[in-house]
Amino acid sequence: MAPVDDEFDLLEENRTEWGLPGPLPSRRRLFFPVEGLRHLSGLQWTDEPPQFLLLHGRGQNAHTFDTTLLALQRPALAVDLAHHGHSDPAPTGPSGVLEHAADVVTLLDSLGGEPVVLVGMSLGGLVSMVVAHERPERLRHLVLVDITPSIDGDRARAVLDFLDGPESFSSLDEMVERTISHHPTRSASSLRRGVLHNAIRRPDGRWTWRHQQYPPALASPATRPDLWPVLEEIPLPVTLVRGDRPPSVVRDEDVSEFRRRRPNDEVVTLHGGHSLQGDDPLELAAVLARIAP
Repeated sequence: MAPVDDEFDLLEENRTEWGLPGPLPSRRRLFFPVEGLRHLSGLQWTDEPPQFLLLHGRGQNAHTFDTTLLALQRPALAVDLAHHGHSDPAPTGPSGVLEHAADVVTLLDSLGGEPVVLVGMSLGGLVSMVVAHERPERLRHLVLVDITPSIDGDRARAVLDFLDGPESFSSLDEMVERTISHHPTRSASSLRRGVLHNAIRRPDGRWTWRHQQYPPALASPATRPDLWPVLEEIPLPVTLVRGDRPPSVVRDEDVSEFRRRRPNDEVVTLHGGHSLQGDDPLELAAVLARIAP
């Protein structure tokens, strides 16, 4: 398997696989200055100010939302968190929730325009809770995709086993094979696209994931705070979208706690595991369209 020349070359294959109508919307890659000399990168969908701002999970990148945004057909900005995708590395590595949130707040403040719907999946969902707590005036709704503050290493074990695998591979095909073995319910073509978007070749000729291409972090990320009180205090509507099968990390007791703390908000169950934007992307798009008609 060979890499693609242009990151958008795969969108037509993506659209065809899911039976979505054409033509493809305009899209482009942007870079936003954040702390110091670092930049966050993102994919802008359509040339209009974004109505949706989307944050991916650990080890992913902005392209994870491609199918959902192709189906949604609305102005959106899907962000590469620091240390992921095409964004610069963060001094604290790929997993610092508060550090990522500070970056996203800077980006959000730079956008201007009307308040947006903030969509956060997994790590991006933890980050989005902090962002929504700090900048509620810049948002109209928060959507959490298969994540609550109760996430821990035990319930995320299946996800972490994949993310914490080999740090390099001899070929793209080897990366695809491992990805398929950990995601048996997804189509091989969709997983192949994900690998092509998320792999980079090192100077020694071996391949690695984009979030693993950098040297070890210079400092450890700050301890993640208890985000249940943060979530409870967010003064705007919150929708929790959960998967109905493993490796979803949201359990029934998490839903009960969410409803106890936010009794007026909605919980939606989709058909999939943890990465619902890959397992059930069209229904996720329908949820987003209903939230922001």
